[in-house]
Amino acid sequence: MAEIVFDEDTRSWLIRTAATSYALRLTEDDTPSHVYWGPALTRDQVSDLIPETGQRWDAFNDPNEGLDELAVDGGTRYWTPALQVRFADGTRALEWRYLSHEIDGEERLRLRFRDRHYPLSITLNYRVPPGTDVIERWIELTNDGTEDAIEVIRSDSATWVLPVRPGYRISHVTGRWAAESQLLREPVPHGEVTFGSRRGITSHHANPWVMLDDGETTERHGEVFSAALAWSGSWRITTTRSSTGRLTVTGGSGQDGVVPRLAPGDTVTTPVFAGLYTEGGFGAASRAWHSYTLDHVLPHPGELRPVLYNSWEATGFDVTEAGQRSLAEKASTLGVELFVMDDGWFGARTGDHAGLGDWQVNRDRFPDGLKPLVDQVHRLGMKFGLWVEPEMVNPDSDLYRAHPDWVLHHPHRTRSELRQQLVLNFARPDVAGWAHGWLDSLVGEHGIDFLKWDMNRPFSEAGWPTDGDPDRLWVEHTHAVYAILDRLRAGHPGLRIEACSGGGGRIDFGIMARTDQVWTSDNTDALDRLVIQHGYGQVYPARAMSAWVTDDPNFVTHRTTPLRFRFHVAMAGVLGIGGDIVGWPEEDLEYAREQIALYKEIRPVVQHGRLHRLVPPETDGVTALQYVAADDGSTVVFVFRQAAHFHAPERPIRLGGLDVAARYRDADTGKVWHGAALLAHGLLPGLPDGDFASALIRLTKL
Repeated sequence: MAEIVFDEDTRSWLIRTAATSYALRLTEDDTPSHVYWGPALTRDQVSDLIPETGQRWDAFNDPNEGLDELAVDGGTRYWTPALQVRFADGTRALEWRYLSHEIDGEERLRLRFRDRHYPLSITLNYRVPPGTDVIERWIELTNDGTEDAIEVIRSDSATWVLPVRPGYRISHVTGRWAAESQLLREPVPHGEVTFGSRRGITSHHANPWVMLDDGETTERHGEVFSAALAWSGSWRITTTRSSTGRLTVTGGSGQDGVVPRLAPGDTVTTPVFAGLYTEGGFGAASRAWHSYTLDHVLPHPGELRPVLYNSWEATGFDVTEAGQRSLAEKASTLGVELFVMDDGWFGARTGDHAGLGDWQVNRDRFPDGLKPLVDQVHRLGMKFGLWVEPEMVNPDSDLYRAHPDWVLHHPHRTRSELRQQLVLNFARPDVAGWAHGWLDSLVGEHGIDFLKWDMNRPFSEAGWPTDGDPDRLWVEHTHAVYAILDRLRAGHPGLRIEACSGGGGRIDFGIMARTDQVWTSDNTDALDRLVIQHGYGQVYPARAMSAWVTDDPNFVTHRTTPLRFRFHVAMAGVLGIGGDIVGWPEEDLEYAREQIALYKEIRPVVQHGRLHRLVPPETDGVTALQYVAADDGSTVVFVFRQAAHFHAPERPIRLGGLDVAARYRDADTGKVWHGAALLAHGLLPGLPDGDFASALIRLTKL
């Protein structure tokens, strides 16, 4: 249970989570200053850490540098600022004046401040979701004036101050299209290092989270300080490390050069930048983030995600009603629960060059509209899903010809096309209203159960010539996407949504709060997916990780892998089928039926269990992961081998998360194991011979 305590004598606040503590205070000049973040301490113990007043510094060395709770630009502060503003007279420096605080129950703390001269109010917000060690932080900025706007140069959500350690290492992901979520661990450089996206979306190239440790933490042991941003537009996270050993992490929405204005009377609320401290290594940090996501982020956390079929890799743009009916009939015989028709069903959409934006059913392909296909899918016992890309338009479309001003653009500048697409300006209320209108009608009139919401290109020429403050569109576009998703869900409570952006280009806690699952990557190659899913799972849970079994050889890598291997990789997440199943041989179809039935048995453990990464996919040898059910201790183990080598005997895989005093039965062999033996020594997975071998082991706690 969380607890928030204020000490009037020291003007300090102590936030206690389920197993950790966090403390801050006010200095003599009302500046909010960090005190502590780490293992649980009492109020008296934290008081030992509050520094004495009046510490002096010479002309170049400040002993308190890097300790600001929200680093601001002003005075003799030279640390990386989280908050930078410019007032109408050109003044940039900010000076704090404390007003009040409010403790709301056991979960929420608000600290209210105002600039000492200018009409800017700042509220620091802290919230501890019940049952977690996560601390959510964000700020609110209000222009209390009546005449002049305030330029907001940078408005990060939080500065996280880490304790001084001899060294620090950072974990983060990098990547590109079809190679997202590549995990990196490297020493934290001195100075400032910024991770981020200037693309208007979260991006394939980085993801808004970091983990920091002292360089000695492992998967099972050691301290981890981590922070994750809930934002789906442009973002930045900056680490700053000084020669004294001080290290901070500041993060929020925005990018250099984009300076929106805060008009009189307006309030800006930044996205949540959540922090988490754990002592159980990277594995414990991941499990804590997964639990937080399941309990406090995803809209329907208790649901089990259905096995889906998606038509894209089978048909491409060659979509016909007869072809979709054949795929649906075949999918239903495999045990698929959700049939999703992808791109090519609307307008003049026979390729990626035309039709995007014209969201009317193509009557040449569907003479009687979508309803007959939807009804057939429902009769077959499946739900019906549909691909949409609401934020995009082809220049060769009726929509663009009617509304060329609706796209992001600058006067006298080229409108850059990517994939023959331009980006619609959802910050415009008329554009956002149009998008919600056709989506609402589409879902309501056809009884659609599921939308795959795609977004296949980043921003460019992000201007809004008719608006007095075009820089605000970078944030307001994302807020409009959120608002449309929220309205759709409210208007259609049974609707479920998958987030996609050319694969994994928009995965973050902001979009996850409004969708049920995410498309992890357009790359469905099983071997590549082991690495992609490994990086994804550092913060995000399997419950939201969509993974498909597709045709062989793979269309991205042209690699050939066994169907068994492809199924096992996809079954470690939310299983989907994406191949041309009408052309599959009967033996493959029968195997698919068996594996889908098996997945439905293990699905509760995979989607809601605790992940233990047993052997990472760092070599061409064996990698393994395990899910453990929180309720009955049931366990599912996946083991994969990329390449077989001479004189490389199979080694036991040590399991994690088991009851040391319990016994476990292998569901396939009937063998009974002691939990202590599986933890201390492990088990031989019994991989088949050859390359691309895999095993799935089910253990039931007795």
